[in-house]
Amino acid sequence: MLMIKLAKVGKTNKKVFKIVISEKTKDPYGKALEILGSYNPYSKELKIKADRVKHWISQGSQMTESVNNLFVDNKIIEGKKVKNSRPGTPNKIKQAKIEKKSAAAKALIEEKEKAKTEAEEAKNTKEAETVKEEKAPEEPKAPEDKQ
Repeated sequence: MLMIKLAKVGKTNKKVFKIVISEKTKDPYGKALEILGSYNPYSKELKIKADRVKHWISQGSQMTESVNNLFVDNKIIEGKKVKNSRPGTPNKIKQAKIEKKSAAAKALIEEKEKAKTEAEEAKNTKEAETVKEEKAPEEPKAPEDKQ
């Protein structure tokens, strides 16, 4: 699958990007099929071959989130911006696993609390029964005949 990507060129603190089209799995800094333009994030200058971008999109190539948002901002393509997935924020699969673990932990805590309350209730009922037995009037003893 072909992707339109940003390839970093320039110095360490003076980044400039080439907009290239290459295979999705290939390194963006390696050999590209075509260089579609450049982007300078400091001056916000975008030089792009819009007709070639539209051609590659019509051929079925995809764009990275950053490139898509850049093209939408500059009205090269129409559509909505895509939320970038950034490192440090859990993705959907990881988020689902985290929620599943927290739900299991909550269920375990609830079971423990339920068992604890049942044990307390059982203890209270035993104490109540012993109190009833102690307070119950003793049956009078039948007088024994001394003969």
